[in-house]
Order: sequence, then C-alpha cells, then structure tokens
Amino acid sequence: MKSFLHDSFFLDCATAERLYFEYAEPSPIIDYHNHLSPELIDKDHHFSDLAEAWLDGDHYKWRAMRANGVDESYITGDRSSGDKFQKWAETVPYTLRNPLYIWTHLELRRYFGINSLLDGKSAIGIFQETRERLQEPQFSTRGLLEQMNVKVLCTTDDPLDSLEHHRSIQQSGASLQVYPTFRPDRFLHPDTDTSYGSLVEKLSAVTSIDINSYQTFREALISRMRHFSSMGCRLADHGITRFRFSDFTYGQAEKVFGKVLSRQAVSADEGDLFRSALLFDLGQAYHAEGWVQQFHLGATRNNNQRLYDLLGPDIGCDSMGDYAPGTSLASFLSALDKHSSLPKTILYNLNPRDNALFATMAGNFNDGLTPGKMQYGASWWFLDQKEGIEQQLQDLSNFGLLSRFIGMLTDSRSFLSFPRHEYFRRILCNMIGRDVEAGLLPNDLAWLGSLVQDICYNNVKQYMGFHVSEE
Repeated sequence: MKSFLHDSFFLDCATAERLYFEYAEPSPIIDYHNHLSPELIDKDHHFSDLAEAWLDGDHYKWRAMRANGVDESYITGDRSSGDKFQKWAETVPYTLRNPLYIWTHLELRRYFGINSLLDGKSAIGIFQETRERLQEPQFSTRGLLEQMNVKVLCTTDDPLDSLEHHRSIQQSGASLQVYPTFRPDRFLHPDTDTSYGSLVEKLSAVTSIDINSYQTFREALISRMRHFSSMGCRLADHGITRFRFSDFTYGQAEKVFGKVLSRQAVSADEGDLFRSALLFDLGQAYHAEGWVQQFHLGATRNNNQRLYDLLGPDIGCDSMGDYAPGTSLASFLSALDKHSSLPKTILYNLNPRDNALFATMAGNFNDGLTPGKMQYGASWWFLDQKEGIEQQLQDLSNFGLLSRFIGMLTDSRSFLSFPRHEYFRRILCNMIGRDVEAGLLPNDLAWLGSLVQDICYNNVKQYMGFHVSEE
C-alpha cells in the first residue's frame, strides 16, 4: 500500500514518472489567469496566519464549510482567525475525495514541509507552526510565488483601475513579471446594473472624455485599453452568464446608450444588442492591440438571495449554468473573422456537457497562420479537479491539437494555490505515459518530453509573447 501523496501520486507507470520528474516538474510557471491582489504583491505582504492566507476570499473552502454545518460567523463573520482555522481544520477530513483534500495537504507539504494530516486535533499545532513560518522572508507574497518557480502572473483588473501597483512592481526591478488583464464585465450590463449611469460617469472622469454617445463611450474604453497596454497587458477577459450575440446596427446601439445617458430602463433584448455591439468593437480593438481575448462562459451566479443580500457577490453561491451558448458563440466569432479582426481567443466552459462543443468551436476559426490561435481553455472552476482535467485533455486531444495547448492556470485568489499546476502536470504526464505503455504512442521520451514542456510552459510563453529570463 502506497502512502498518501507519495512521490508518484497520480503517476501510474514508469513513463509517466519520467515525463513528470524530468520534464514537467522543472518547468517554470506562467499563470495567465488569476485573481491575486496586485497590491499585496507590490507591498510584498506577509500574511499574519494561515487563516488569512487560506480562508479570506476562498469560496471553495467556504462552500465546503457550509456543507459541513459550520456557522457563517466562522466563515465570513467576525470570529477570530484561530477559531476560523479550527473550523476549517475540522472540515478538512470531510472533504475526502473532493480536490480540496489533496490541495490542502499538497500546499502544507510544498510550502511548509508539513506532512501531517490536517484535522481538528492537529489544527492548533499547524496553525502555530505556519504562523511563525509566514513571517520569514521567503513566505512573503513574492517569496511564496518564487518558491513555486512562478515567472509571470496576469491578474484580473477593472478598466477603471489606475494600475498603480502594477507600475510599482515593474519599477521595483522584481524578477517576477506581473501584468494586468482587462476585465470589462461591469460595462456589459446596462440592462441589469442599476448603477450603470454612474459607472459611465466614472469612466468619463478617468479618461477626460465627454461621453455623450455610444461612439464616445467606446473611445473611452479603448483609451483605457491603451493604458493597460502601457503596463504590459496582453489579455482581456469576460465572464458572461448567458452569451447572446445578435445582429445589430450602430444606430440601435446609440439608441440604447441614449437610454443609459437619460437614466431610462434598458430591456433584456436591448441589453443583448448593446453587448453584441460592444463585444464586437472590443474584439476588433483587442485584435489591433495584439491581445488575447478570453471568454469564461456558463456560470449561474449569486443563486442564494439571502446570502447575496447579506454578503454580496463572490461568496460561494455560484453554480454551473444550463443554457446552450453554441449558436451565439459561432455568430460572434464568425463576425470578427469576417472582418479579419478575430484576435487570439481562449474559450472556457463550466458545464462539462459543453466540452465537445467548445473544443470543436475553437477549431472552426483557426487561420492557418498562428499555431494554436483558437484555444479550448483549461478546466475551469468546478472542472479543475482530476476527472474534469482528464476529460478536458481527452476532448482537446480528440477534436484539436493537444500539442498546441497553453496549459493550466490557477484562477485563484490564494497565494498558496500554485501546487495546482503540479496537480495538473501530474495528470497530463500520466495520461501520456499510459498511452505509451499501452502502445498507443511511440516510446520516444525526448519528443514526448518536449511536448510536455510545451504544454506546461513554452506554448503559453510564445502565445502571449512573454520574454522570460530562464535564470
């Protein structure tokens, strides 16, 4: 019987072990989509304890604690950090077979060298030991990232953000590269956001552009894009619940925006038309800037009205959606392609029933000029566990080119989440290693090792145009 998280966990054969230890494990990390705080990186923050580092903002853990009957005061409330950690530790044994169980213990091992199992009895000792270690220089935010060999981070940022912390990090001479990602979600929903008019006023103030029409509104957003570009931004990201692309005219878009300016209600159909125009215009602008556009599609958010009213969004009450995005997605990508302005694009689905749809949709719009231009993105959110990752890799292999895949990301708010790259890399190497030993792939370790390194690091480096020192 093998021990828990032994050196070769997830690696079922000798070929998988060689691929992982010789090729995947030494590869640096480029985490091109996460929700880490640029301010904490800029200040090289030291977390006071593991409760702050682990539990603040981590809706994965919050959902598990609620499911285990933990009172909200220990989750998002005002209980002490020690009490909150104790409740999380008591929950951990009940996360058995949930990815949180492996992630939790993997993070204790990789960052702190702690091999003990976390539970209610070990909680106090682990809390005290890690609290002391977190004050050491190598456990600052930058130190934690350096421990995992992270070379590049792309955070997720609002168009109105000043990006002052990105500028400060870049001016500090830090070897870690931290770039913003343009996330215009707030500007896409005039039909549901009652404060949309105020948002437009803020955009006008930040850009010094008198926004009196859809055209000037678009110009203001593009001016913010240029500001992001000046800070090294290479990506835009969009989290859209229901993707509905409809035919539009700019006259119609102007009419809808006129309602926004006059503080009139915008209908759902008008909102769809407005989003279609804006996403099309932004897509063209991304193409002109040489950016990559990302679409995270399929989440149904803020389902628990009671907790939403109490705590707001992003508190662990989101789930998979059940709508069909295929027709609208095809129309949108085709419209940009028709105008020769389709940027590099990454498509992420949240409902696993859409795997083949997204994988084959990406394959429709490659241009024969840019290898891997259209990406079927990494397993996202509820799918970033072993079975979800394996199925995404299988579907990508079946319908596209696994060899051009740009690999995994954390999509995380936690500075301790980077062993998830190891989690992914082991699964990838095991899938390829099994095929070799089953006679389904040639036993050419150099070729396969190069492919693994490409998926783990080289492909995304080339795709995004990052210049990274290998020292």
